[in-house]
Amino acid sequence: NEGNEYFKEKDYGRALAAYSEGLRRRCGDAELDAVLLTNRAAAQFHLGNYRSALNDAIQAKKLKPTHLKAIIRGALCHMELKNFVEAIAWCEEGLQIDSKEKKLVEMRHKADKLKELEGTFLGTQTDFSSRRKCQGRAVVGSDVLCERNIKLVLEPSDEEEEVSDGLAEISLDGFHSGSAMGAKVHLDADGSLIWPVLFLYPEHEQTDFTVAFHESSRFIDHLMVMFAELPPWDLEKKYLPNNLELYFEDEEREEMYEVNPEHTLLQVLQHERYFVKAGTPTVLVFAKRSPFSKKYFSGKKVHRL
Repeated sequence: NEGNEYFKEKDYGRALAAYSEGLRRRCGDAELDAVLLTNRAAAQFHLGNYRSALNDAIQAKKLKPTHLKAIIRGALCHMELKNFVEAIAWCEEGLQIDSKEKKLVEMRHKADKLKELEGTFLGTQTDFSSRRKCQGRAVVGSDVLCERNIKLVLEPSDEEEEVSDGLAEISLDGFHSGSAMGAKVHLDADGSLIWPVLFLYPEHEQTDFTVAFHESSRFIDHLMVMFAELPPWDLEKKYLPNNLELYFEDEEREEMYEVNPEHTLLQVLQHERYFVKAGTPTVLVFAKRSPFSKKYFSGKKVHRL
């Protein structure tokens, strides 16, 4: 109930924390847990954490396969992540439960169209500007970045020079991020930049990918949401929002810079030594004073706060 009140007030961070607290009680009621997971997925969705929202929807559907709200939420997440084939599959699953569910009918139609457009798009040779326009979002030009003093490193391909459609594979001491396709920096209706941001956890070889990080949002706000619950790989329970250190790497100079969690994304991107690679800002996350971080930084020049 507390989570629902926060949700109505559009305070999605507190709503997420309340739903997480409900889940931590382990009531043993599968139907109630499915509702809590679905509601938390909705809060995650509104915060732009589409992958986390999808994970909650998947877990809710496992607990209650006929829970239509979980299926709708999962389909919406796949749409935002541009997984159109998966979105169609989720819609079809929901329509088997209720063939007249308006949201699923409309989403199924939209996913079919976008899948068709994507196939046409990938099958033809188009120039970079038209590729950017087809995303349905305001194109971010170099002038927008220059106004903000943000430095973007373009990764030229063999045939043309362009901003990557997804993430380039990032390697840090042999630790590969993998890829997260489909997310791009874009302007919202107010003219603010919304970025995809990659969080790397070198100690555990794990990543988090936030699809929509508002340039005016602080890192601590995202950490509070991301670590409302301990991640399953944090067996020592060290990764708590206020027990984390953030860094970015200056690859050219092979130096590390500590990031103030109270700073906004824009403040970090405007740092004189921050270069956005492959269109996706990247931050490394460590537990404070951990033996691993001491070893990781050994021999490296580190600029601390």
